[in-house]
Amino acid sequence: MKPPPTPPGRLLVPLYVHPTVDPLAWQALRERARQLYAVVLNRADGPGRHRDPHFRATAHALRAAGVRLLGYVDTDYGRRPPRAVLADVWRHRRWYGVDGVFYDQSADHAAHLPRYRALVRGARLLGARTAVLNPGTHPHPGYADIADVLVTFEGHWRTYQQVRAAGWTARHPSRRFCHLVYGVPEGQRGRVARTAYDLGAALHCAVPGEGSNPWRYPPSGGSDDMGENG
Repeated sequence: MKPPPTPPGRLLVPLYVHPTVDPLAWQALRERARQLYAVVLNRADGPGRHRDPHFRATAHALRAAGVRLLGYVDTDYGRRPPRAVLADVWRHRRWYGVDGVFYDQSADHAAHLPRYRALVRGARLLGARTAVLNPGTHPHPGYADIADVLVTFEGHWRTYQQVRAAGWTARHPSRRFCHLVYGVPEGQRGRVARTAYDLGAALHCAVPGEGSNPWRYPPSGGSDDMGENG
């Protein structure tokens, strides 16, 4: 039986592989620019210690294709010093011209709200127009007032099939939420898009990768996970 149409949605893609290692992965994203909400640039768990000319060229090509770029910054669940966090934001902006920030390993408890409010404010002062927080689960509702997008799920396909949306998310537009799913079997990526849509998340990414870095692979180029209406 033919599966139901993939609902409208866009991709927020964390692609954690160097352009010289897998140039075709980056080319695939450029070719599908209209279907992307954003791409996360991650040189070395952040911008790296020095500007990378290959990443700079890749970032330029993506921007020329109209792709929004987010710089990966690890916040260590609120334990990393704010000065170090914002230094990474500054390097991403200066070296690669990113449009926004992807704060990974974000905290999810109310006690950390002031810290993340300050981190997002600091990123915006440095020129970041888009701020994404990735706690990887449903955080305290107050985080929705801080970020443009919350990643409310990051995990394996097997776990994703049991996910339920927190009730408070219904008070916000679906464009404010994203689900990142790895270990997705071929032929099931359209199901991720439909599940995210049903759970109130307009943004998603589904990749086949597993292990320590499942995000070294781009999402499939097929209509089963990209959606027909991007």
